[in-house]
Amino acid sequence: MVDKNLLKQQLEKDGFKHIYEWKDEAGTNYPPHKHKDKVTLYIVDGGLTFYFDKQAVEVKKGERFNVPPGKEHTAKVGPDGCFYVVGEMIEGDS
Repeated sequence: MVDKNLLKQQLEKDGFKHIYEWKDEAGTNYPPHKHKDKVTLYIVDGGLTFYFDKQAVEVKKGERFNVPPGKEHTAKVGPDGCFYVVGEMIEGDS
């Protein structure tokens, strides 16, 4: 079992100003968007795939993903849904 508090502590140590938990249902699609500053996700359960131009990046349970600032992307949540711990440098930059 992943310790969400340890993940949050790591994000704090990494300098993130806004840290929270988030859950998406299976098949959720995020339309094209980009972030102004750093956003990092720890996948606690499930997974999702990010799409950058023609590149797909699958992120699964137990993995950390640093979303590149300023890089437009879409995302699709996998068949098991996805539960994350999220760190943002700018609140609402997701």
